[in-house]
Amino acid sequence: MALLGAIEAGGTKFVVAVAPVEEPESVVACESFPTEDGVTTIQKVQEFFDQYEDIAAIGIASFGPIDVRTDSATYGYVLDTPKRGWSGFDFLGAMKEWRDIPYYWTTDVNAAGWAEYVSGSAADVDNIVYLTVGTGVGAGIIANGQFVGGYSHPEAGHIVMAKHPQDHYAGHCPFHGDHCLEGLAAGPAMEERWGVSAKELPDDHLAWQIEAFYLAQAAVTYTATLRPERIVFGGGVPHRDILLPMVRQSFAEQLHDYLAVPELDNYIVSVGNGDNAGIYGCFYLAKELLGD
Repeated sequence: MALLGAIEAGGTKFVVAVAPVEEPESVVACESFPTEDGVTTIQKVQEFFDQYEDIAAIGIASFGPIDVRTDSATYGYVLDTPKRGWSGFDFLGAMKEWRDIPYYWTTDVNAAGWAEYVSGSAADVDNIVYLTVGTGVGAGIIANGQFVGGYSHPEAGHIVMAKHPQDHYAGHCPFHGDHCLEGLAAGPAMEERWGVSAKELPDDHLAWQIEAFYLAQAAVTYTATLRPERIVFGGGVPHRDILLPMVRQSFAEQLHDYLAVPELDNYIVSVGNGDNAGIYGCFYLAKELLGD
């Protein structure tokens, strides 16, 4: 049985899996382990796949920044990152040296966004923004069925933000402080600001009003610049049930009827594939390499 491989390479943990080419959602085996340095982690990845001889292609969805330009001397590398043992690591090269099969190389958010586009909450449209809000903030953007990217992949988690008037937090981003979306709205920013994790904050806490304000502001920016048909929220922070309704309300207030958008319950939505979005996206993208 021909198999597809998936590598969801997160800054905290790696998830590896295999599934049949003809049924990518039917996962045969899946394993996760903490992210260590590049050499150690990739060895564990390869040991997992060594159990399977019939892997036709592998999709790799990596934390960034990564080099996705095929004409670049460092294509397939992880670029400058605070993750120990990863800056300048030839991720794709290490996998090709292990087994010379087709690999789809992209970002973690692109893969999850592709899963939503193929089989998730955006399967009925062609233009989406998939925004993950967790340890970091990032976006996979698809326009007319193609990933958006030019010189490199988008870093939509670092757009400049106007602060909420009741927010006096100094920001978590080491590059932009309290001036970017990730620095204000990522999970670690919430925990540092309030002294407890987002999971521990009650529904009526001011934290959720502030979080909704920032996520809505980002959605307004993406709406004005990209004009997507749907914005899909994933990651750990949007698991809180009250959050997306608050985002929709704040979005309407901040957009102030400037642009026509779809009905908000169908425009700002939750991820459909849940925690499997990244793995499914890897499978779907790997299958694209095999053609018909």
